[in-house]
Order: sequence, then C-alpha cells, then structure tokens
Amino acid sequence: MKQLIDSLMGRKRVLIDETERAVWLYKGEVRGILGAGEHVLKNRDGSLRIERQPLARMMFASAYEQAVLDKLPADVATHLTVVRTAENEIAVIERDGIINTILGPDAKLIVWSDAGPWKASLVDIVDNVRVEPKLLQRLQKTDRMQFVTVVEVGEGKTALVSIDGRMTDRLEPGVYGYWNPGRKIGVKLVDLTRQSLDVTGQEMLTRDRVTLRINISAEYRVADPLLAVTSVKDFADALYRALQLAFRKTLGALTLDQILENKVTVDAGAADKVRADMALIGVEVSDIALKDVILPGEMREILNQVVAVQKEAEANVIRRREETNATRSLLNTAKVMAENPVMLRLKELEALESIAGKVERLTVLGGTEGLLNDLVRLRD
Repeated sequence: MKQLIDSLMGRKRVLIDETERAVWLYKGEVRGILGAGEHVLKNRDGSLRIERQPLARMMFASAYEQAVLDKLPADVATHLTVVRTAENEIAVIERDGIINTILGPDAKLIVWSDAGPWKASLVDIVDNVRVEPKLLQRLQKTDRMQFVTVVEVGEGKTALVSIDGRMTDRLEPGVYGYWNPGRKIGVKLVDLTRQSLDVTGQEMLTRDRVTLRINISAEYRVADPLLAVTSVKDFADALYRALQLAFRKTLGALTLDQILENKVTVDAGAADKVRADMALIGVEVSDIALKDVILPGEMREILNQVVAVQKEAEANVIRRREETNATRSLLNTAKVMAENPVMLRLKELEALESIAGKVERLTVLGGTEGLLNDLVRLRD
C-alpha cells in the first residue's frame, strides 16, 4: 500500500544502513546528505538518484564534492568533518585518539563525522621546523612519517642540520624529526671521538736522491664540528694531504743517513706544521708518528753491505785491542816473575798441577825432589 501511495505521490522510500551514508540528487541537482534510517524523497519521473558511501572508508569521496560543500552547509556541518591546511601548515588528524592521517600543506581532507570522532591539529612548519619529541614518537609508532625527516645521532657524535642549504642546528646524541614538505633537509654526522689515520706507502726523494717509502700515522679529533665541515669538503682528507705534504717537505731536505739516524726529531718538526694547519679548520691532532721508512731492494742490499763492513771493521778494532791488552798483561806478569822467584816457583807448581791433571798415569823416578830439580834445570 505504501509503495502505491508513494508512487502516486511521486516519491520513493530510501533505506540507509548504519554502516553507510548517501548523497541524494533530484533532477541532477544535489539536494542533501542522508544519515541512517528510512527517508521519503521526491521521485517524479524517476529523477531521484542516490550515491551511497560506506562509513568504513571514512573519507568522503564524491563526484559532487564541491556542489555539496557549496550548496549544503548545514548537511556538511552535521555529517562531514573538513580539514584544510595553508601553504605552511601540516595537519595531524586523529581518529578516536589515534593518529590516522598526516595532511600536507595546501591540502584538503573530508571525512564522515560519524566514522570518528575526529581531531585535527594544525602545525605551522615555518615556526616549528622540528617535530615535537612526543609527536615524533607517535608518528613513528603509527608509521606516518611521509612528511618527516628523521635524524639519529649516536653516542660520541654530533649532527649538523641544514635547511635549504643553510646550517641551522647542531644536535647532541638522540633522535630528532624535521618537517620536510617544501624544503630540503641536509644532515652531516660528525664523529667527535679520537680517531686514527694512516698514510701508507708514500714515495719520496731524499736530498741525496734516494727513493723511500714511508708510513705515517696520526691521531685526531674534531674540536669544532661546524668549522671542520664548512672550511673544507672533507677534513679527514685534508689531514691526509697535510701529512703527505709536511713529511715530504721535511724529509726531502734531509739525506738518507740523517733520516735514519734522527727519525724522532724529523717527526717533531713535521708534526708542528700539521697541527698548526689542522687547527685552522677545527681539527685537533695529537700523536703523529713516522712509523716506517722502507728502502728499495737495491738500496737495502747496499746498506746491508755497508753495515756489514762497518761491523767487521769494528770487530777487528776490538780484536786488536784485546790482543794488545793480553800481550801487555803477559809482559807485566813476566816482569813480576823475574823480580820475584817465589812467584815463579808458584807458577811452576801450577803448571805441574795442570800437566798432572791431564795425565792418566804418572811415574816419578828419583822422588818428587828429583822431579822438581829436573823441571828447574829444564827451565834454566
């Protein structure tokens, strides 16, 4: 009966479920937004049209969006939540207390109010370049990081942050976030701990035209990160080159013998130059050492021969000195014996004892006195 009456009256009953909402049009014109329940609408000549949208989708997406916003302000206020951002704004949109969407600058989002509750927080990214720590944690947990650049700084390091090429912040260890829409965020991590640098296999020519290869090591730390980053492209490479140039200049003015004999002094002279140059770019250099001086194969053989000859000459000198000392000692002993018969007799007994110790059997004829007398006659 209702359907017959509705048909005669030129109207139609439309049922909207709790899980959906609808926009209705009559003769091609937007007339309103329908909530849950039964609605009786004009339908003469079948001109009624219904556009249904599920609430589960949350967003209001319709070909008649602009017409709805322009012609139905009351329905929009009742059924829709509209969020707009300006040129320098970000909108953090929460649904029932949980971050649902991040809306970028110059953007608009329309959601069904009944799919909420909704809350939109606008952030001026000009005045607030850095993301608040609590908000950053929430964005990370919900994986809504499309408009955030994260900067992680470990222990013993610092980070220099630039925005559109201009240095703005120096960060201590921690986790930071920066709003990045419409801007370029640059990050330079600088290690502040003490580090070592090795310069190996550097060839150079001494004053006496001997080709050497040297190994150098240095320990350094960055004292002024901003100066170190802005003064040169790469401060570690600058230190590497400073070590090369300083040692080549210093060692190139010395002969091979001077380098090998006075390596500690050479280190000190070159190190002062390196420290002074690196201090100008914010790098503090502590220990510098000339670790190895490597000779080419032919030069090593020649040097080994020279050393061998020198050592042989030294050995000969020592040998002659000892022989001279031994001869002088024998001469002194002879003089003592010539002047002291008792001493001579003691020496004779020592000789007899030494001979007897080496003879397995000794036969004495004429008694011991006769043997001693024969020994004495032999001496005479």
